[in-house]
Amino acid sequence: MSSTTPHSITINITPLLKKLHKPEIHGLATAEEISAAFALIFEESRLSPIQAAAFLTLLSTTSRDKDANVIAACAARMRDVASPVDLHQLQAIMHQRAQTEGAYHGGLCDIVGTGGSSVQTYNISTTASLIASSFLLMSKHGNKAQTSVSGAADILSSIAPTPPDLLASNAKNIPAIYEESSYAFLFAPNFHPGMRFAAPLRREIGIRTIFNLLGPLAHPIEELVEARLVGVTETSLGDTFAHALAISSKTKAPGRRKAMVVCARAGLDEIACEGVTDCWMLHESKDGHIGIRQFALEPHDFGFPNYPLSAIRGGDAPKDNAVILMQMLEGKLDQDDPILQVVLMNAAAMLVVSGICEAESSHMGERDGGIVIQERGPGGGRWKEGVRRARWAVKSGAALRSLGAFTEVSNSFGGK
Repeated sequence: MSSTTPHSITINITPLLKKLHKPEIHGLATAEEISAAFALIFEESRLSPIQAAAFLTLLSTTSRDKDANVIAACAARMRDVASPVDLHQLQAIMHQRAQTEGAYHGGLCDIVGTGGSSVQTYNISTTASLIASSFLLMSKHGNKAQTSVSGAADILSSIAPTPPDLLASNAKNIPAIYEESSYAFLFAPNFHPGMRFAAPLRREIGIRTIFNLLGPLAHPIEELVEARLVGVTETSLGDTFAHALAISSKTKAPGRRKAMVVCARAGLDEIACEGVTDCWMLHESKDGHIGIRQFALEPHDFGFPNYPLSAIRGGDAPKDNAVILMQMLEGKLDQDDPILQVVLMNAAAMLVVSGICEAESSHMGERDGGIVIQERGPGGGRWKEGVRRARWAVKSGAALRSLGAFTEVSNSFGGK
Protein backbone atom coordinates (compact mmCIF):
# COMPACT_ATOMS: atom_id res chain seq x y z
CA MET A 1 0.00 0.00 0.00
CA SER A 2 1.08 3.59 -0.58
CA SER A 3 -0.39 6.77 0.81
CA THR A 4 -1.63 9.46 -1.58
CA THR A 5 -3.18 11.87 0.96
CA PRO A 6 -3.58 11.73 4.76
CA HIS A 7 -7.17 10.54 4.28
CA SER A 8 -6.85 8.33 1.21
CA ILE A 9 -4.91 5.09 1.05
CA THR A 10 -4.30 3.48 -2.33
CA ILE A 11 -5.01 -0.23 -2.14
CA ASN A 12 -2.95 -2.74 -4.09
CA ILE A 13 -5.17 -5.33 -5.85
CA THR A 14 -2.37 -7.20 -7.64
CA PRO A 15 -3.36 -10.56 -6.07
CA LEU A 16 -6.88 -10.16 -7.50
CA LEU A 17 -5.54 -9.14 -10.91
CA LYS A 18 -3.45 -12.32 -10.94
CA LYS A 19 -6.52 -14.40 -10.15
CA LEU A 20 -8.42 -12.79 -13.00
CA HIS A 21 -5.51 -13.21 -15.40
CA LYS A 22 -4.56 -16.80 -14.56
CA PRO A 23 -7.20 -18.46 -12.37
CA GLU A 24 -5.73 -21.89 -13.09
CA ILE A 25 -2.61 -20.83 -11.17
CA HIS A 26 -3.85 -18.31 -8.58
CA GLY A 27 -7.40 -19.54 -8.04
CA LEU A 28 -10.77 -18.28 -9.22
CA ALA A 29 -11.69 -14.81 -8.00
CA THR A 30 -15.03 -14.80 -6.17
CA ALA A 31 -17.86 -12.37 -6.84
CA GLU A 32 -17.27 -10.90 -3.38
CA GLU A 33 -13.58 -10.25 -4.11
CA ILE A 34 -14.41 -8.67 -7.45
CA SER A 35 -17.17 -6.47 -6.06
CA ALA A 36 -14.96 -5.32 -3.17
CA ALA A 37 -12.34 -4.11 -5.65
CA PHE A 38 -15.05 -2.60 -7.83
CA ALA A 39 -16.34 -0.55 -4.89
CA LEU A 40 -12.94 1.13 -4.53
CA ILE A 41 -13.45 2.86 -7.89
CA PHE A 42 -16.12 5.06 -6.29
CA GLU A 43 -13.63 6.47 -3.78
CA GLU A 44 -11.01 8.99 -4.82
CA SER A 45 -7.49 7.57 -5.08
CA ARG A 46 -8.38 4.19 -3.57
CA LEU A 47 -7.12 2.42 -6.69
CA SER A 48 -4.29 3.60 -8.87
CA PRO A 49 -5.50 4.44 -12.40
CA ILE A 50 -3.32 1.67 -13.84
CA GLN A 51 -4.71 -1.00 -11.53
CA ALA A 52 -8.28 0.22 -12.01
CA ALA A 53 -7.89 0.10 -15.79
CA ALA A 54 -6.30 -3.35 -15.63
CA PHE A 55 -9.11 -4.58 -13.36
CA LEU A 56 -11.92 -3.37 -15.65
CA THR A 57 -10.14 -4.65 -18.75
CA LEU A 58 -9.53 -8.09 -17.25
CA LEU A 59 -13.18 -8.34 -16.19
CA SER A 60 -14.12 -7.73 -19.81
CA THR A 61 -11.57 -9.95 -21.52
CA THR A 62 -12.28 -12.88 -19.18
CA SER A 63 -16.07 -12.31 -19.41
CA ARG A 64 -16.31 -12.25 -15.62
CA ASP A 65 -18.30 -9.05 -16.09
CA LYS A 66 -21.00 -11.24 -17.64
CA ASP A 67 -21.28 -13.55 -14.64
CA ALA A 68 -24.67 -13.14 -12.92
CA ASN A 69 -23.16 -13.30 -9.42
CA VAL A 70 -20.51 -10.71 -10.29
CA ILE A 71 -23.03 -8.36 -11.89
CA ALA A 72 -25.41 -8.65 -8.92
CA ALA A 73 -22.62 -8.12 -6.38
CA CYS A 74 -21.15 -5.10 -8.20
CA ALA A 75 -24.58 -3.55 -8.67
CA ALA A 76 -25.19 -3.93 -4.93
CA ARG A 77 -21.90 -2.14 -4.20
CA MET A 78 -22.89 0.66 -6.57
CA ARG A 79 -26.24 1.04 -4.82
CA ASP A 80 -24.55 1.04 -1.42
CA VAL A 81 -22.72 4.28 -2.21
CA ALA A 82 -25.66 6.00 -3.92
CA SER A 83 -27.08 9.17 -2.39
CA PRO A 84 -29.55 8.03 0.28
CA VAL A 85 -33.28 8.65 -0.06
CA ASP A 86 -35.49 8.92 3.03
CA LEU A 87 -37.15 5.52 2.59
CA HIS A 88 -39.51 5.85 5.55
CA GLN A 89 -40.88 9.14 4.23
CA LEU A 90 -41.19 7.77 0.70
CA GLN A 91 -42.89 4.57 1.90
CA ALA A 92 -45.43 6.63 3.83
CA ILE A 93 -46.23 8.64 0.70
CA MET A 94 -46.54 5.48 -1.41
CA HIS A 95 -48.89 4.00 1.19
CA GLN A 96 -51.04 7.13 1.12
CA ARG A 97 -51.26 6.97 -2.66
CA ALA A 98 -52.44 3.33 -2.45
CA GLN A 99 -51.85 2.95 -6.18
CA THR A 100 -52.63 -0.79 -6.24
CA GLU A 101 -54.61 -3.07 -8.55
CA GLY A 102 -54.56 -6.68 -9.63
CA ALA A 103 -51.25 -8.19 -8.55
CA TYR A 104 -49.57 -4.76 -8.43
CA HIS A 105 -48.86 -3.73 -4.83
CA GLY A 106 -48.02 -0.07 -5.40
CA GLY A 107 -44.22 -0.32 -5.51
CA LEU A 108 -41.87 1.58 -7.77
CA CYS A 109 -41.41 0.38 -11.37
CA ASP A 110 -38.68 0.98 -13.94
CA ILE A 111 -38.10 0.49 -17.66
CA VAL A 112 -34.41 0.60 -18.53
CA GLY A 113 -31.90 -0.86 -20.98
CA THR A 114 -28.16 -1.43 -21.15
CA GLY A 115 -27.86 0.52 -24.40
CA GLY A 116 -25.17 -0.40 -26.89
CA SER A 117 -27.45 -0.96 -29.86
CA SER A 118 -26.06 0.02 -33.26
CA VAL A 119 -29.59 0.97 -34.33
CA GLN A 120 -30.55 4.59 -33.67
CA THR A 121 -34.19 4.49 -32.62
CA TYR A 122 -36.63 6.84 -30.97
CA ASN A 123 -36.62 7.04 -27.13
CA ILE A 124 -38.97 4.09 -26.68
CA SER A 125 -38.45 3.17 -23.03
CA THR A 126 -38.61 6.75 -21.74
CA THR A 127 -41.91 7.41 -23.48
CA ALA A 128 -43.26 4.00 -22.44
CA SER A 129 -42.39 4.82 -18.82
CA LEU A 130 -44.45 8.02 -19.00
CA ILE A 131 -47.44 6.13 -20.40
CA ALA A 132 -47.14 3.41 -17.75
CA SER A 133 -47.12 6.08 -15.01
CA SER A 134 -50.84 6.55 -15.67
CA PHE A 135 -51.28 3.31 -13.69
CA LEU A 136 -48.00 2.66 -11.85
CA LEU A 137 -45.54 4.57 -9.69
CA MET A 138 -42.79 4.86 -12.26
CA SER A 139 -39.21 5.49 -11.18
CA LYS A 140 -37.22 5.85 -14.40
CA HIS A 141 -33.51 5.54 -13.75
CA GLY A 142 -31.52 7.02 -16.63
CA ASN A 143 -28.80 9.25 -17.97
CA LYS A 144 -27.73 11.26 -20.97
CA ALA A 145 -26.88 9.45 -24.20
CA GLN A 146 -23.85 7.16 -24.03
CA THR A 147 -24.17 5.22 -27.28
CA SER A 148 -27.14 6.88 -29.01
CA VAL A 149 -28.21 10.27 -30.33
CA SER A 150 -30.75 10.88 -27.58
CA GLY A 151 -30.72 9.42 -24.08
CA ALA A 152 -33.55 9.55 -21.56
CA ALA A 153 -32.26 12.72 -19.91
CA ASP A 154 -31.67 14.34 -23.30
CA ILE A 155 -35.24 13.95 -24.56
CA LEU A 156 -36.81 15.05 -21.26
CA SER A 157 -34.55 18.11 -21.08
CA SER A 158 -35.53 19.05 -24.64
CA ILE A 159 -39.28 19.24 -24.06
CA ALA A 160 -40.63 22.67 -25.02
CA PRO A 161 -41.58 25.14 -23.78
CA THR A 162 -40.87 23.99 -20.20
CA PRO A 163 -38.90 20.82 -19.55
CA PRO A 164 -38.77 19.11 -16.16
CA ASP A 165 -35.85 20.15 -13.94
CA LEU A 166 -33.81 16.96 -13.81
CA LEU A 167 -31.21 18.42 -11.44
CA ALA A 168 -33.97 18.99 -8.89
CA SER A 169 -35.06 15.37 -9.23
CA ASN A 170 -32.56 14.24 -6.61
CA ALA A 171 -32.36 12.11 -3.48
CA LYS A 172 -33.49 14.93 -1.22
CA ASN A 173 -36.57 15.81 -3.28
CA ILE A 174 -37.80 12.37 -4.40
CA PRO A 175 -40.39 11.93 -1.60
CA ALA A 176 -41.87 15.37 -2.33
CA ILE A 177 -41.99 14.57 -6.05
CA TYR A 178 -44.06 11.44 -5.41
CA GLU A 179 -46.45 13.46 -3.29
CA GLU A 180 -47.49 15.28 -6.46
CA SER A 181 -46.56 12.89 -9.28
CA SER A 182 -46.73 9.20 -10.12
CA TYR A 183 -43.61 9.69 -12.27
CA ALA A 184 -40.06 10.53 -11.30
CA PHE A 185 -36.91 10.52 -13.39
CA LEU A 186 -33.86 9.52 -11.38
CA PHE A 187 -31.04 11.26 -13.25
CA ALA A 188 -28.07 8.98 -12.58
CA PRO A 189 -25.45 11.71 -11.81
CA ASN A 190 -27.74 13.04 -9.05
CA PHE A 191 -27.76 9.67 -7.28
CA HIS A 192 -24.33 8.17 -8.02
CA PRO A 193 -21.76 10.80 -6.98
CA GLY A 194 -18.97 8.22 -6.96
CA MET A 195 -19.29 7.90 -10.73
CA ARG A 196 -17.31 11.14 -11.06
CA PHE A 197 -14.22 9.12 -10.17
CA ALA A 198 -15.11 6.39 -12.67
CA ALA A 199 -15.97 8.70 -15.58
CA PRO A 200 -12.40 9.76 -16.52
CA LEU A 201 -11.27 6.16 -16.25
CA ARG A 202 -14.02 4.94 -18.58
CA ARG A 203 -13.21 7.64 -21.12
CA GLU A 204 -9.52 6.81 -21.19
CA ILE A 205 -10.02 3.05 -21.44
CA GLY A 206 -12.36 3.60 -24.38
CA ILE A 207 -13.94 0.13 -24.35
CA ARG A 208 -17.20 -1.23 -22.97
CA THR A 209 -16.78 -2.38 -19.40
CA ILE A 210 -18.98 -3.71 -16.61
CA PHE A 211 -20.22 -0.14 -16.12
CA ASN A 212 -22.12 -0.44 -19.40
CA LEU A 213 -24.12 -3.31 -17.89
CA LEU A 214 -24.84 -2.10 -14.38
CA GLY A 215 -27.23 0.80 -14.99
CA PRO A 216 -30.40 -1.37 -15.08
CA LEU A 217 -29.44 -3.00 -11.77
CA ALA A 218 -28.15 0.06 -9.93
CA HIS A 219 -31.48 1.72 -9.19
CA PRO A 220 -30.80 3.98 -6.18
CA ILE A 221 -34.13 3.14 -4.50
CA GLU A 222 -33.84 -0.59 -5.14
CA GLU A 223 -35.49 -1.46 -1.83
CA LEU A 224 -38.82 -0.08 -3.06
CA VAL A 225 -38.67 -1.28 -6.67
CA GLU A 226 -41.40 -3.86 -7.23
CA ALA A 227 -41.17 -4.47 -10.97
CA ARG A 228 -38.90 -3.65 -13.87
CA LEU A 229 -38.54 -4.22 -17.59
CA VAL A 230 -34.88 -4.53 -18.55
CA GLY A 231 -33.48 -4.53 -22.08
CA VAL A 232 -30.18 -6.01 -23.28
CA THR A 233 -28.68 -6.04 -26.78
CA GLU A 234 -26.99 -9.45 -26.62
CA THR A 235 -29.09 -12.60 -26.39
CA SER A 236 -26.37 -14.23 -24.30
CA LEU A 237 -26.97 -11.59 -21.62
CA GLY A 238 -30.68 -12.35 -21.26
CA ASP A 239 -30.34 -15.34 -18.96
CA THR A 240 -27.42 -13.69 -17.13
CA PHE A 241 -29.42 -10.59 -16.31
CA ALA A 242 -32.46 -12.60 -15.31
CA HIS A 243 -30.36 -14.56 -12.81
CA ALA A 244 -28.72 -11.34 -11.54
CA LEU A 245 -32.19 -9.87 -10.97
CA ALA A 246 -33.28 -13.06 -9.20
CA ILE A 247 -30.27 -12.77 -6.88
CA SER A 248 -31.03 -9.10 -6.17
CA SER A 249 -34.71 -9.90 -5.50
CA LYS A 250 -34.12 -12.52 -2.81
CA THR A 251 -34.29 -9.99 0.01
CA LYS A 252 -37.62 -8.53 -1.15
CA ALA A 253 -41.05 -9.46 0.09
CA PRO A 254 -43.10 -12.00 -1.89
CA GLY A 255 -45.04 -10.41 -4.73
CA ARG A 256 -42.41 -7.68 -5.20
CA ARG A 257 -39.86 -9.71 -7.12
CA LYS A 258 -41.06 -8.93 -10.64
CA ALA A 259 -38.84 -8.45 -13.65
CA MET A 260 -38.58 -9.29 -17.31
CA VAL A 261 -35.46 -9.09 -19.46
CA VAL A 262 -35.94 -8.56 -23.19
CA CYS A 263 -33.62 -8.72 -26.18
CA ALA A 264 -34.87 -8.15 -29.71
CA ARG A 265 -33.14 -10.33 -32.27
CA ALA A 266 -33.09 -7.28 -34.51
CA GLY A 267 -30.53 -5.79 -32.12
CA LEU A 268 -32.55 -3.65 -29.71
CA ASP A 269 -32.59 -3.57 -25.92
CA GLU A 270 -36.37 -3.22 -26.10
CA ILE A 271 -39.35 -5.09 -27.49
CA ALA A 272 -39.02 -4.53 -31.23
CA CYS A 273 -41.56 -3.75 -33.93
CA GLU A 274 -39.76 -6.23 -36.19
CA GLY A 275 -39.43 -9.96 -35.72
CA VAL A 276 -38.85 -11.83 -32.47
CA THR A 277 -37.99 -10.48 -29.04
CA ASP A 278 -36.61 -13.04 -26.60
CA CYS A 279 -37.86 -12.72 -23.02
CA TRP A 280 -36.79 -13.99 -19.62
CA MET A 281 -39.38 -13.39 -16.90
CA LEU A 282 -38.89 -13.96 -13.19
CA HIS A 283 -41.51 -16.38 -11.90
CA GLU A 284 -42.24 -16.62 -8.19
CA SER A 285 -43.72 -19.88 -6.92
CA LYS A 286 -46.07 -20.12 -3.95
CA ASP A 287 -43.22 -21.28 -1.73
CA GLY A 288 -41.21 -18.15 -2.61
CA HIS A 289 -38.79 -19.78 -5.04
CA ILE A 290 -37.78 -17.53 -7.94
CA GLY A 291 -37.56 -19.26 -11.30
CA ILE A 292 -37.06 -17.94 -14.82
CA ARG A 293 -39.59 -18.44 -17.58
CA GLN A 294 -38.22 -18.04 -21.10
CA PHE A 295 -40.39 -17.30 -24.15
CA ALA A 296 -40.57 -15.07 -27.22
CA LEU A 297 -42.82 -12.19 -28.21
CA GLU A 298 -43.72 -10.79 -31.62
CA PRO A 299 -45.73 -7.71 -32.57
CA HIS A 300 -48.83 -9.79 -33.34
CA ASP A 301 -48.93 -10.89 -29.68
CA PHE A 302 -49.81 -7.27 -28.93
CA GLY A 303 -52.17 -6.99 -31.87
CA PHE A 304 -49.76 -5.10 -34.16
CA PRO A 305 -48.16 -5.79 -37.55
CA ASN A 306 -44.41 -5.98 -38.18
CA TYR A 307 -42.53 -2.84 -39.20
CA PRO A 308 -38.87 -2.49 -40.19
CA LEU A 309 -36.60 -0.83 -37.63
CA SER A 310 -36.13 2.08 -40.01
CA ALA A 311 -39.75 3.04 -39.25
CA ILE A 312 -38.94 3.83 -35.60
CA ARG A 313 -35.72 5.74 -36.13
CA GLY A 314 -36.98 9.03 -34.68
CA GLY A 315 -35.21 12.35 -35.12
CA ASP A 316 -31.58 13.36 -35.52
CA ALA A 317 -31.42 15.26 -32.22
CA PRO A 318 -33.08 15.12 -28.78
CA LYS A 319 -35.27 18.11 -29.62
CA ASP A 320 -36.69 16.20 -32.61
CA ASN A 321 -37.60 13.25 -30.41
CA ALA A 322 -39.08 15.60 -27.82
CA VAL A 323 -41.45 16.91 -30.50
CA ILE A 324 -42.52 13.34 -31.32
CA LEU A 325 -43.00 12.64 -27.60
CA MET A 326 -45.35 15.58 -27.16
CA GLN A 327 -47.25 14.78 -30.36
CA MET A 328 -47.76 11.25 -29.07
CA LEU A 329 -48.93 12.25 -25.59
CA GLU A 330 -51.21 14.90 -27.10
CA GLY A 331 -52.84 12.22 -29.26
CA LYS A 332 -51.66 13.77 -32.53
CA LEU A 333 -49.95 10.70 -33.99
CA ASP A 334 -51.87 8.37 -36.27
CA GLN A 335 -52.92 5.14 -34.55
CA ASP A 336 -50.96 3.20 -37.18
CA ASP A 337 -47.75 5.13 -36.56
CA PRO A 338 -44.96 2.56 -35.99
CA ILE A 339 -43.32 4.68 -33.28
CA LEU A 340 -46.58 4.89 -31.34
CA GLN A 341 -47.13 1.16 -31.69
CA VAL A 342 -43.66 0.14 -30.52
CA VAL A 343 -44.00 2.46 -27.52
CA LEU A 344 -47.40 0.95 -26.70
CA MET A 345 -45.89 -2.56 -26.84
CA ASN A 346 -43.18 -1.66 -24.34
CA ALA A 347 -45.56 0.21 -22.06
CA ALA A 348 -47.91 -2.79 -22.23
CA ALA A 349 -45.07 -5.12 -21.25
CA MET A 350 -44.31 -2.96 -18.21
CA LEU A 351 -47.95 -3.10 -17.18
CA VAL A 352 -48.00 -6.89 -17.58
CA VAL A 353 -44.81 -7.35 -15.56
CA SER A 354 -46.16 -5.14 -12.76
CA GLY A 355 -49.14 -7.45 -12.32
CA ILE A 356 -51.76 -4.76 -12.88
CA CYS A 357 -53.06 -6.55 -15.96
CA GLU A 358 -54.07 -9.47 -13.73
CA ALA A 359 -57.08 -7.47 -12.49
CA GLU A 360 -60.27 -9.27 -13.52
CA SER A 361 -62.20 -6.01 -13.36
CA SER A 362 -61.33 -2.42 -12.66
CA HIS A 363 -62.07 -0.65 -9.42
CA MET A 364 -61.38 2.59 -11.29
CA GLY A 365 -64.71 2.58 -13.09
CA GLU A 366 -64.39 3.94 -16.62
CA ARG A 367 -60.91 5.29 -16.03
CA ASP A 368 -59.15 2.38 -17.73
CA GLY A 369 -61.38 2.46 -20.78
CA GLY A 370 -63.57 -0.63 -20.74
CA ILE A 371 -63.65 -4.37 -20.26
CA VAL A 372 -60.50 -6.27 -19.32
CA ILE A 373 -59.06 -8.35 -22.18
CA GLN A 374 -58.69 -11.84 -20.76
CA GLU A 375 -56.63 -13.33 -23.60
CA ARG A 376 -53.22 -14.61 -22.62
CA GLY A 377 -50.24 -14.86 -24.91
CA PRO A 378 -46.67 -16.17 -24.66
CA GLY A 379 -45.42 -16.53 -21.10
CA GLY A 380 -49.00 -16.31 -19.87
CA GLY A 381 -49.07 -12.53 -20.16
CA ARG A 382 -52.10 -10.43 -21.03
CA TRP A 383 -50.18 -8.41 -23.59
CA LYS A 384 -53.24 -7.08 -25.40
CA GLU A 385 -54.75 -5.97 -22.09
CA GLY A 386 -51.55 -4.02 -21.53
CA VAL A 387 -51.96 -2.35 -24.92
CA ARG A 388 -55.59 -1.50 -24.12
CA ARG A 389 -54.55 0.27 -20.95
CA ALA A 390 -51.61 2.00 -22.64
CA ARG A 391 -53.88 3.27 -25.43
CA TRP A 392 -56.27 4.63 -22.82
CA ALA A 393 -53.41 6.46 -21.07
CA VAL A 394 -52.66 8.34 -24.30
CA LYS A 395 -56.24 8.86 -25.48
CA SER A 396 -57.51 10.11 -22.12
CA GLY A 397 -54.60 12.48 -21.61
CA ALA A 398 -53.54 10.67 -18.43
CA ALA A 399 -49.94 10.23 -19.65
CA LEU A 400 -49.71 13.90 -20.63
CA ARG A 401 -51.02 14.91 -17.22
CA SER A 402 -48.45 12.65 -15.58
CA LEU A 403 -45.63 14.38 -17.45
CA GLY A 404 -47.16 17.74 -16.52
CA ALA A 405 -47.26 16.86 -12.84
CA PHE A 406 -43.62 15.78 -12.84
CA THR A 407 -42.58 18.89 -14.76
CA GLU A 408 -44.43 21.19 -12.37
CA VAL A 409 -43.20 19.64 -9.15
CA SER A 410 -39.58 19.29 -10.33
CA ASN A 411 -39.51 22.96 -11.30
CA SER A 412 -41.03 23.98 -7.96
CA PHE A 413 -37.76 23.39 -6.10
CA GLY A 414 -35.99 26.28 -7.79
CA GLY A 415 -33.03 24.16 -8.85
CA LYS A 416 -32.40 22.86 -5.35
